[in-house]
Amino acid sequence: MTSRERIEAAFSHREPDRTPVFEYVLLSPIADRLLGHRYAGDPANWADLVREAGWDKAVRQNAVDRLDLACLLGHDMMYVTPNPMPPAPTPAKPSPPAAHGPEDDDPVETVRRRNTARAASAGKRPADGIFAVYVALKEEMAKRGVDLPILAPAYAHGVWTDVALMQTMLLDEAVAAEHFQLATAGSLAMVERYLELGIDLMGVGGDFAGNRPLISPELYRQFIVPEVRRVSRRAHAAGARAVNASDGNLWSVIDDFLFGCEVDGYLEIDQHATMDLGRLKAAYGERVTFLGNLDCGNTLTFGTPDVVRQHVRACLDAGRGRGGHILCASNAITASVPLANYGAVVEAYREYFGLPALRLP
Repeated sequence: MTSRERIEAAFSHREPDRTPVFEYVLLSPIADRLLGHRYAGDPANWADLVREAGWDKAVRQNAVDRLDLACLLGHDMMYVTPNPMPPAPTPAKPSPPAAHGPEDDDPVETVRRRNTARAASAGKRPADGIFAVYVALKEEMAKRGVDLPILAPAYAHGVWTDVALMQTMLLDEAVAAEHFQLATAGSLAMVERYLELGIDLMGVGGDFAGNRPLISPELYRQFIVPEVRRVSRRAHAAGARAVNASDGNLWSVIDDFLFGCEVDGYLEIDQHATMDLGRLKAAYGERVTFLGNLDCGNTLTFGTPDVVRQHVRACLDAGRGRGGHILCASNAITASVPLANYGAVVEAYREYFGLPALRLP
């Protein structure tokens, strides 16, 4: 099977020749070590690269580095975020602070002001410059004869750390509903651009849980589910797929998160927060594709390479059968993950399927 066929089988719940693999977010310093230079896809490196090489070359390097990593590690798809816009020719003059009254501490007024500021641009076509990396990446893949599906983010409906929004959901339904409607307009505008670029996997939703959801199931169903469903339906109407993403413990809303939002996949599966892949697969594996769930925050960070290998094998075992599983970490591979442990992930995956070992730096 080709990589695209493998990913298509996983989402169509047909058994592929092997479980597809990719990495959701792979950052420095591991990415730097694998490439032998600073990784242009890491936001922490972006400003220096633009200063040294210029924006156009930085965008191209971003695309080349992402594809080099995917090819080096044998990945079947890529997660690619929009690139920053070119720097302004002259620093923008800072706006004077807005004068607000005693309502400054009022969460409803805080969200209302945000809504007013966003309303003028909501749903408008995003600036073409932020999609340059996708154009460059398609060109690079064509040059090399590589065809890897791209997952792109249209996340807009999370509530993580937004205390004012969560309070407003309880205090003023109309203002909270307007926030999420504006979020949907922005998400749909991103989806339209992705579709124009031939991208057919859309990341939707957004973080709303830790060890338990940060809002009640009732509020999730009222405000978020209908809006995410609108984005999913637009993707489906164009023949694309929607992948809902949030880490944390989602058991109390899992049916809403998967079926209420009408999504095809579940990303950021958080084993540490009790989201067990075997249980998910048994209950929902006929209809949902699971992307994960290697525990990056604990097992990959603090385990030994042998423990990591066992963890990878157990994850692959839990996801086997009827397609529906794509292996990746539950979230970002950051500096907390030792290079030896990430190497153990790659080795264990390839050993599991009898693939030749990779010679990694």
